[in-house]
Amino acid sequence: MPPIPGSGLAKGLAVTLRTMTKKTVTEQYPEHQPELPPRTRGVIGLFEENCTVCMLCARECPDWCIYIDSHKETVPPAAPGGRERSRNVLDRFAIDFALCMYCGICIEVCPFDALFWSPEFEYAETDIHELTHERDKLREWMWTVPAPPALDPAAEEPKELAAARKAAEKAQTAEKAEAAEKLAAAEAEAAAESKGEES
Repeated sequence: MPPIPGSGLAKGLAVTLRTMTKKTVTEQYPEHQPELPPRTRGVIGLFEENCTVCMLCARECPDWCIYIDSHKETVPPAAPGGRERSRNVLDRFAIDFALCMYCGICIEVCPFDALFWSPEFEYAETDIHELTHERDKLREWMWTVPAPPALDPAAEEPKELAAARKAAEKAQTAEKAEAAEKLAAAEAEAAAESKGEES
């Protein structure tokens, strides 16, 4: 059956009338801060200590908005007779938020957990060139990153934690056995000395 002419227009007007009669709710920002969801994509925070300057984030960024500079430093050997090693030292880590499209690829590809989403969103500037934020500012935003959600109590223990716990228990058992052996040896020595004194 063909639709009645003008029925679409009538439906649209009905929606408009219903909306017009409802009371509007306006949040008085900035006096009242909005309640953001826990996984809000605001800005990217940098945990500098974890960055190894592997450049994965800069290479994978589709907008090429991450700028990284580094230099190599020689580290002395950890043990005598060892060899010197070289490591990358971060000089500059900047993100141009005027180019960033907030896709999160850089955070996903970082193998060392150096980048995180921060819910901060108030970083507007009057000049577009000032939207390139250096590592000091990115580090400040790191402290606003919310803690990860708690693990499900019924979930299986992570393999890394299980391995670390087993290693700790094994070391503790070995220490107890060594202490028991030392105690037994000391008691045997004391008993032998007392026997020698009696004879």
